[in-house]
Amino acid sequence: MGLADRRIQYETAGLEIDDLLANPADQLNLWYHQAEEAGAAEPNAMVVSTLAADGFPDARVVLARDISENGITFYTNRLSAKGQQIALNPQASATFAWLQLHRSARVRGSISLASDEVSDAYFASRPRSSQIGAWASPQSEPIGNREQLDDLVEEFTEKFEGIDVPRPPHWGGYVLSIDSMEFWQGRPSRLHDRFLYTCHNNVWRVVRLAP
Repeated sequence: MGLADRRIQYETAGLEIDDLLANPADQLNLWYHQAEEAGAAEPNAMVVSTLAADGFPDARVVLARDISENGITFYTNRLSAKGQQIALNPQASATFAWLQLHRSARVRGSISLASDEVSDAYFASRPRSSQIGAWASPQSEPIGNREQLDDLVEEFTEKFEGIDVPRPPHWGGYVLSIDSMEFWQGRPSRLHDRFLYTCHNNVWRVVRLAP
């Protein structure tokens, strides 16, 4: 079957404005938990898009680690390509997709640094191998081969042998604020349900969008 011939009919009960919670963060948490219960793979995965210095958008999949009224928190190497792009232009969008539920959600907002205390606590909760990896990988930088990366892992494994691995100074959290958020529910005949949250004077408003 060719790409142009592939068709999937979205047979769902749909979504009405009265089904939505008043706060988009609460609604996003609800859909995350429903995706988790449905057995979705990596239900907290989201595509974060930032703007590169050359004007082109960049997108990559990261894992959301907290969703609250303050925003969506994720963690990464701050010297990576996305970290450098965020430093130049601290605005981004993110998209969640739960395809087995015929749902997606997308958010736009500004990005700020998570506090050192929050970053330290999350880093301490990671598996030790992931902690070592945060030190070993020069994320987004060219490397000659896999052996070079393995050598770095061995170097930092030996360096921190017998002690707790501290959080690297270049690694930490970001918080994407929820300035606007859209929830999408697939419906038959591509007549999907779409609802957009926007905030006005600290009050969330929701409007239906045409599919």
